[in-house]
Amino acid sequence: MAVVTAGARVLGAMLLAATVSACAPGATRDAPMESYTAEELYKRGELILEGDGKPKEALRYFEEVERIYPYTEWAKRALIMQAFSHHKAKEYEEARVAAQRFLDFYPADEDAAYALYLMALSYYDQIEAVGRDQGLTFQALQSMRDVIETYPDSDYARSAILKFELAFDHLAAKEMEIGRYYLKRGNYTAAINRFRTVVQDFQTTTHTAEALHRLVECYLALGLRDEAQTAGAILGYNYQSSPFYQDSFNLLKKQGLEPEAKGNSWLASIYRQMIKGEWL
Repeated sequence: MAVVTAGARVLGAMLLAATVSACAPGATRDAPMESYTAEELYKRGELILEGDGKPKEALRYFEEVERIYPYTEWAKRALIMQAFSHHKAKEYEEARVAAQRFLDFYPADEDAAYALYLMALSYYDQIEAVGRDQGLTFQALQSMRDVIETYPDSDYARSAILKFELAFDHLAAKEMEIGRYYLKRGNYTAAINRFRTVVQDFQTTTHTAEALHRLVECYLALGLRDEAQTAGAILGYNYQSSPFYQDSFNLLKKQGLEPEAKGNSWLASIYRQMIKGEWL
């Protein structure tokens, strides 16, 4: 019987149920696992995942396949499904351990790409709310990059690219949250450092327009008009239809200023790059 790869099943959003009636027809919780073939045990676990949605119960069968029938094709398949079952049960550390074992034992297997992607996904799915520590976000980014670079032509790479961008945006959101915290309390220098990070390191995210507007606010509060005008000029050049630009324009106008690149600050350098088409 042909064995469909684990990755193909997961990407298709449905695990193979093939010939359900033949999958350990007499299996019960009391029957010894050794009395069933590797295929019967494997398909029993597969059927539970699809029908009952109980990954921990399914995991028991996949583990038994590997224990009773080590070094077989079914044991190999069962190992990748252990990783998947752990992940579905939100046991992310265990999922990574199982996926890493698969990569250690079968680095050239057709499911190696899926194992690497599953490791990355386990970090990604652990990303907490914006207000929490972002260490896992960095790990998710690095792991997704590994998938993209190692298997660039795979479906997993395409999915990893999307999740990489979302995780990247998540980091920018964290910088913005901290920056707004400092801004609200009048700690303008600390706020500027956060908003500057977004503009310089996360300029492709959805937070850049607001970061530039907050810089206008901060620099005006500090009396640094050149920097405020330059931030407004960058904002207007790239996000003229954004409400953040209108807010910045109004703030500058109240002080008799307008968006215009001035001076030799780090913002002026960005403006020059922008005009040359080297930024955003």
